[in-house]
Amino acid sequence: MACPARIVSILMALLALVAANQPPRFEVTDESGGEIVLKLKEGDEGTPVGSIIYRIKASDADGDALEFGLQGHVANELLRIQPVGRNEADLQLIKELDRETEEEYSLVLTVTDGKIGAGQAIRQSLLIIVEDVNDNRPVFQPFANTLMLRENAPPAVILTVEATDRDQGVYGQVVYSLESIEGEDGIDEETAAGGMPFAITTVGGKGILRCLMPLDYERRSWYQLRILAKDQASDQGRINTATAGLLVRLIDEDDQGPEFITVPSVTRVAEDAQPGTSVLRVKAIDGDRGVNQRIIYSLDASNQYFAIDPKDGVVYLIQQLDREDPNVVNGALMLVITATEDSPLRPSVTTEVTILVLDVNDQAPAFRTSGSYVAEVDENSPANVPVTFLGSESLPEVYDYDQGKNGTFYLSIHCDDDLFDISPGVVVNEAVFSIRVKSHLALDYEELRSTNCTITATEAVAKQAKTTTVPLLIRIRDVNDHIPQFSRPSYQVQVRENAAVGTIIGSVVATDADSGQLGTDGIRYSLLPGSIADALEIDPLSGAVSIGRGASGLLDREKVSQLIVMVEARDSLGLGNRNTVQFSLELVDVNDNAPVFIQSHFEIYINENELNFPYAFTVEAFDRDLNDSDNSRIRYSIIDGDLQSNFSIHRVTGELSVVHPLDFELLAPSILDTQGLGHVRPINLTVRASDMGTPPLYTDTRVVIFVHDVNDFAPTFTRPSYSVAVAEDAAPDSSILQVQALDMDGSSPNNVVAYRIQSGARDKFVIDSTTGIVSVALGATLDPDQTHPRTVRYQLEILALDGGVGSRQLHASVTVMISVADVNNKSPVLVEPGVVRVQENVPVGVVLTQLIATDPDERPIIRYWIDHAASEGRNEMGFLVRDENVTSWFEINTTDGRIRVVRQMDREKAETIRLAIRAEDVAAATIGQTASGTMTIILEDVNDHDPIFIQPFYRRSVAENSNRGAAILTLSADDADLNRSITYSFDGPAELLELIHLNSETGEVVVSGKIDRERFAWMNLTAKASDSGMPRRSSFVPVFIQVLDENDNNPQFASVPTNFSVRENSPPGTVIGTVQAFDVDVGDFGHVTYLMDRRSSKGRFSVDPETGVIMVTELLDREEQQSYTLILEAWDNYRVGYAAGESRNAFQQVTVQVMDENDETPVFEARSGCVSVTEFHDARVPLTTIHASDRDDPTTPNGHIVFSIQEGNDKGLFSVNNIDHSSARLTAVQPLVGHHGNYTLRIRAQDRGPGPNVAFQEVELCVSDYNDHAPVFVRPEQNNTTFRVYENTTVGSIITSVSAIDEDAGLNSQVRYSIRPVGNWKWFEIDGVTGEITLIQPLDREKQKLLQIRIEARDSGIPTWLSTDLDLTIYVRNINDHQPQFPMDVFQINITEHDPSTDAIQLPETVDLDEPDELLSARDPVCYYIVGGNQQGAFSLDRIQHTLTVEKTLDREEQASHVIVVRASENCDLDPEVIDSFDPADDSLLKVVVNLKDINDNPPTFERKVFTAGLTTDADFGSEVVRVIATDPDVGINAKLSYYIRKPVQSTLLSRSGQEEQIGVNPFVIDRETGIVSLNFDPQRDMKGYFDMEVYVNDSDGFNDNARVLVYLLRHDQRVKFVLRQHPQFLRTRIDQFKEALGNITGAIVNVDELKVHSNEDGQLDKTRTDAYLHFVNAKDNSVMEVDAVLRLIDANVESLDQLFKDYNVLDTSAAETLGDALTSNPQNFSLLWASGTAVFLAMILLLVLGLCVSQRFILMRKLKAASATAFGSQSNVNRTSNQVPNTNQHTVEGSNPVWRNELEPEWFKHDDIYRSGESDGLDSLDVNAILGNAPPTSRNSSDANTASLKSTTTEAFNRSILQRNANSIRSNKSIGNVTLSEKECEIGEVKEEDCEVTVGKGLYQRNVYHFGYPVFQQDKGSTSSSTTFLSPRKLETTEL
Repeated sequence: MACPARIVSILMALLALVAANQPPRFEVTDESGGEIVLKLKEGDEGTPVGSIIYRIKASDADGDALEFGLQGHVANELLRIQPVGRNEADLQLIKELDRETEEEYSLVLTVTDGKIGAGQAIRQSLLIIVEDVNDNRPVFQPFANTLMLRENAPPAVILTVEATDRDQGVYGQVVYSLESIEGEDGIDEETAAGGMPFAITTVGGKGILRCLMPLDYERRSWYQLRILAKDQASDQGRINTATAGLLVRLIDEDDQGPEFITVPSVTRVAEDAQPGTSVLRVKAIDGDRGVNQRIIYSLDASNQYFAIDPKDGVVYLIQQLDREDPNVVNGALMLVITATEDSPLRPSVTTEVTILVLDVNDQAPAFRTSGSYVAEVDENSPANVPVTFLGSESLPEVYDYDQGKNGTFYLSIHCDDDLFDISPGVVVNEAVFSIRVKSHLALDYEELRSTNCTITATEAVAKQAKTTTVPLLIRIRDVNDHIPQFSRPSYQVQVRENAAVGTIIGSVVATDADSGQLGTDGIRYSLLPGSIADALEIDPLSGAVSIGRGASGLLDREKVSQLIVMVEARDSLGLGNRNTVQFSLELVDVNDNAPVFIQSHFEIYINENELNFPYAFTVEAFDRDLNDSDNSRIRYSIIDGDLQSNFSIHRVTGELSVVHPLDFELLAPSILDTQGLGHVRPINLTVRASDMGTPPLYTDTRVVIFVHDVNDFAPTFTRPSYSVAVAEDAAPDSSILQVQALDMDGSSPNNVVAYRIQSGARDKFVIDSTTGIVSVALGATLDPDQTHPRTVRYQLEILALDGGVGSRQLHASVTVMISVADVNNKSPVLVEPGVVRVQENVPVGVVLTQLIATDPDERPIIRYWIDHAASEGRNEMGFLVRDENVTSWFEINTTDGRIRVVRQMDREKAETIRLAIRAEDVAAATIGQTASGTMTIILEDVNDHDPIFIQPFYRRSVAENSNRGAAILTLSADDADLNRSITYSFDGPAELLELIHLNSETGEVVVSGKIDRERFAWMNLTAKASDSGMPRRSSFVPVFIQVLDENDNNPQFASVPTNFSVRENSPPGTVIGTVQAFDVDVGDFGHVTYLMDRRSSKGRFSVDPETGVIMVTELLDREEQQSYTLILEAWDNYRVGYAAGESRNAFQQVTVQVMDENDETPVFEARSGCVSVTEFHDARVPLTTIHASDRDDPTTPNGHIVFSIQEGNDKGLFSVNNIDHSSARLTAVQPLVGHHGNYTLRIRAQDRGPGPNVAFQEVELCVSDYNDHAPVFVRPEQNNTTFRVYENTTVGSIITSVSAIDEDAGLNSQVRYSIRPVGNWKWFEIDGVTGEITLIQPLDREKQKLLQIRIEARDSGIPTWLSTDLDLTIYVRNINDHQPQFPMDVFQINITEHDPSTDAIQLPETVDLDEPDELLSARDPVCYYIVGGNQQGAFSLDRIQHTLTVEKTLDREEQASHVIVVRASENCDLDPEVIDSFDPADDSLLKVVVNLKDINDNPPTFERKVFTAGLTTDADFGSEVVRVIATDPDVGINAKLSYYIRKPVQSTLLSRSGQEEQIGVNPFVIDRETGIVSLNFDPQRDMKGYFDMEVYVNDSDGFNDNARVLVYLLRHDQRVKFVLRQHPQFLRTRIDQFKEALGNITGAIVNVDELKVHSNEDGQLDKTRTDAYLHFVNAKDNSVMEVDAVLRLIDANVESLDQLFKDYNVLDTSAAETLGDALTSNPQNFSLLWASGTAVFLAMILLLVLGLCVSQRFILMRKLKAASATAFGSQSNVNRTSNQVPNTNQHTVEGSNPVWRNELEPEWFKHDDIYRSGESDGLDSLDVNAILGNAPPTSRNSSDANTASLKSTTTEAFNRSILQRNANSIRSNKSIGNVTLSEKECEIGEVKEEDCEVTVGKGLYQRNVYHFGYPVFQQDKGSTSSSTTFLSPRKLETTEL
């Protein structure tokens, strides 16, 4: 029992001890989650052995010392614990970490305080994660290290290698690259430069080796490659690599053609070598090194001299050579050799070999002729004149094409008479020889006609010289030394003026003593240029003269009766000596002119039914043929238009007469009807004027007879009576009916009918006077109930009147019956509708009620309608309904008034509707017979509306994991019905309904369950609202609840490509590709942000953080780096949660390959110096090799270079051909013979990439020359050229120059000149450099005309020079003694003004009287110059072509003609002097008159824009009212004007009673030619008013102008008479200015009615005064002013009018009422008028008897006085006093002029210089009529000596004598300057022509336009002969008007 107790006590003690001890505790942070985690890098580089990796901390509440330990074997091998203090210990690494062996260690740490029991400890987990470092190299998997590849294999994958790396991440990612073995034999330039044809790419951790281009075995047969594998830790420490070698061997294919390895460039062979001789040997091999095929040789098929051995390539001769063969160019042959490979494809290559043929003497000299030569020379030719060779096949050339001395030979000639010599004497190879005259004495054509010679050519070699001879026949030519002689000294012929073209009118004959064509056989006839030269033609052989084609208009006897032309005869076929003779033509008259009417047409007026014209009417014509011959006698006849034989014409006089009266109505209407001239109808007669010639000629003209209509028909109504019914409510002015009457007259106004109601209208009706329409009168009513007495029928009498005047007016009448009809005009009455109640859901179509309306009218038709505008609807609240047309719910039957429902009603919209009802009688006669009322409709409610939610849908959000009861939303609905109790519910999936709760009464929705967004991102339900009605109605609305997210998902990269490519020239911002990552979260938690590791991108790339788009950020350079491996990161919630550690991420690796771009420019290999070759360089041998390089990818076209020649190859001599992609050969395309010189070729190197890059290099080529060309003369080009030199040329003058060129270069081309000592070399010397030939001895034409010299041109070639000879002939010309002469003085030209297309005008040619030179085919050119009249530069003259051109636009209106002076000169370098006038004596001058033909380029213009005129009411029909005048600067047909009146004419005419007058459409007509406006109606005496019309004028082309014409109707008592001291004829010229000034001062419109000679109170005429009748018009209302108002207006402006009246000598103003008007105004004065007339008649008879008696006495007294007077101003009149009456004679008939006294003389007259000449001329006392013995005319009022009638023969004689005397006195007085007589004076026959040119001072004196007289110049009284003469015009009065 004790033992258990003991045990129990021990246990209890232990238990107490334990209960007292607290266990230790590891101090670990909560962030570790209770576990210690360490991350250590492996290896010594990461965590070396011995490193303290962690310090353990623990605590013990009891403060006991703690002991740390490791649990497990692995932990103790790896770590060691080193205690540090009581509660800490360090963990030390004792074993190296290797991630590849163990990635992590899970260990347990222990701690104990030694009190918790044996073997017991507190444990703590420790996790060590070993992080990777790059400590492993890639290891290649085994692969074949030798690869066989066929050349030309296409690009493809040839090998796949793989290397593995045990490291993790980028340390274990292996990429591959390719390197070549440097310094290895067989590496070509392309490979050494890095242009490897292979490439390796990394795909899926494997290296894909590709062949990038076809390989060439011949270039390289194997490649040693080194493949490099490296991890991607380039920016994170060391890089581990591994390499593997690969040998690529190529299998050769047969793809290369043969190649020549032995080719001699030049081979020489003698031309006499025998066939079979070996010439050269070539050798070629197969271009393929692995396959060696047999080579076959061949030659070009064009070869004819050589053959080649096909096996060994030996070329041998097969035919004898000939160096002179044309195929042998410059002694060389080009041989083309082809080497062909003996294989199926048979590739070949060609080369060229130059074979030089060595010359031997195998040719004899040869002449270029078929057998013999024939030449000729003129007789008497001087020495050294060359002969002329005949025949185109025989050329004076000799040749021997052997080389050197073999081609040198001598020329000689042997003739019968030893007359000729040959040159040159020595010839090298070839030459042109000439035969020259040796002695001219024997060259006489009459003695020697020809001679025979032999030409010999002998080689210059010493041995076996070859000789050639050729015969030569030289003929002697005759010389032309006689001139033609005509058979007569002159020729005269007669020819009819109408002779036809080709008619022979005569002939001339000339003979010549010379022979052949130089004599008579060679004479050719021609007409010298002249005025009629173009009108004639002459046969050049026979001399027959005939009418030419240019005779039109020239052979006209009426213009000129005799014509003269010069005929020239010239021998030598018209090119030799000449002679001329005069040929005269006398024209014989023929009947070639038809009669010409003096007018283009004739017109006359006549009234119908009359037998006589208003005056004798005659047509007149004339004939231009010979006077008093049958050809000019005229007979008249009517040939057309007189259809009714109404007219006849006198055959001789042409007087036209009426045979039968004319009926206007029977004439056909004309175009005048459309122009407002319907009262006139024309009859167009054709009158013929025929002459009596043979055959007779005639001309027709148009005679227009205007027949005036006469009112001879009365109107006639179309119906006998009219009746009509009219409604009683007919409106005033409404039309009832129209009556119509017709008038058979032919024109207006005779046939214009006017209507009026004669009786029966009773003020109820009116009629339109023009249309005949009867209408209801204004203000009248036809309602019988309003008419008293009541009237229902009216009877009217209507008259129709025509337009006749006065008693000529005719009329007719007709009866019109009018009945009044009743109309419906009472309004209906509507019964009140009341109130109607109805449920809102009654069906459509239900009738609510029926309306009733009554109408008291008979047969009413009532229609009902709803006035919607006046209707309304109101809702249950009483508000007006505006958004619904509630009245459209109802419809009314318009016939029976039933109202029915037509649309479903809705009480909720409108509860009460009030309809406005209208009832209308549609049968009423007037509008508006209606009745109205209002109908009220009340709607009762039914449950017909569903509840309506206040929102169309609900959208809310709630956070996932929200607490239960959290509010989400509240539903709300409404019901339009009266029952508005609503309950709510949800429809949807059960799993959603468990999560939320809906209150059915309030609509509140709250959270009721666990909401998870990952299950439901949205909770979409349907809410239901139901009302409490019967039946229940419901509505639904969608509810969308969004669950808000939390971040609980990592981003994930989508399956996207990990390999991208980009071009290296991509600019920053270029998109490479896109990576995409997604996150199932939403919002920021699901928003993915992309980042890129900058170390992997090296800053070259970036990724868009939002889109994942990878872009270029910096410029790429493939040549710097070809690929990039990019590390991409995807983060969610990056913007908000990254800094807080709430972002999640993912990684992705992407590879970017940089694609090559053509961005590198080729670079040439430097070169210097010039590539020197000779011009005989072998074209097959390259000139040089060109190298260039390109850094772009050599496996692409970007790195391939193509070479070409850019510039410097203009001749196409060179070409460049690529050897490979980096070099090319420069070769010659053709032999360079003749192309010596320096060439600079601009070589272009261009890569093959897109947008190719180009580089240029200049290659200098120096082609040296060989002197193989002799100089060639280029000026002159031909041998034996003749130059002409005047015999007076001074010594030292340069007569000509020669020039030669040499095709060689350098010294070989430098030419020097010399004169060989042959011929006439002593006369000349030549400049050795310039080639200018200078005269050194004087010339003498009489001694020698021709001089011969030979010029040598020699080059400076080294070592041998070459030369060429040129023979020249100098012809000595005669001196030019005569200037060219024009055959005429004046040349007329007609051109059109403003014509820019005027062709150049050929001026006549000149005649040169100098003797022509024999050797000249044409004379020296004659140059024309403008020397006068072209100051404005309007013309230019081609001095060589002699054509005149218009340079400026010419205007005929500015200047009608231009006169220029042209000078002809043989000096074409002349600067002519400008002359002022044309000298007819100078034949080198020509006066050119350029006449401008007019075109219509100017519009007509009225003289003024407003014309005014007055018209009295007693003016006759057709009288002239006013004349409108327009002018046109053009002439002829272009200035022919036509005047028109625009329709209609505005008129304001009233009768004396104030009624408006109707006078027709055209009250005026205008003469189209004269512009005279004539009256076209008969004014009535009581008319007043004015007319306003517009006139316009146009010319023949439609240019026009317009003006306004105002014509005022006035009475005679409305005119004012102005008395002016001026003659009427003179006043007419100034009356317009007077009228205008008077109107401007008074402000009125002034019109001149008439101008008359003033009549004194005693009835005598005073011709020194004028009565001007004017009327004034008020400018405001266009009314004619009364006389008293005009006189008051003049008085009011008297001060302003004073100067005007003085200027125009106004004596008096008064009323102008005539006596006739005064008498006719009062009928009681008629008897007085009759008595007064009788008394006046008797008094006149008495005065006549007394006047005759007194007249005879005074006549005798005047003769006596005149006989005793001193004639023409004697000295007795010199001292006459100045108080004489001016402008009168002292011895005239009494009373002929008033005796003016000073007190009666107006002040203004004292200052009038026109009438106060100051002094008398001394002729006041001379009666000229008495002196001449002529009886004075009885009608004269003055016998002034200076007074003369223009119609008096006596007066004209007197005027002539006066003018003659005045001109003589003026001419004899030296103090008088320029005096010019008038044009009219010069027309008087007895005044000499020189008198018309007398001028006085600076003034121009014309005839006195006041009085139709002439100026009389007088000497101032009291002056002496030496004093200054004062001239003043004297007034010459006339005795007749």
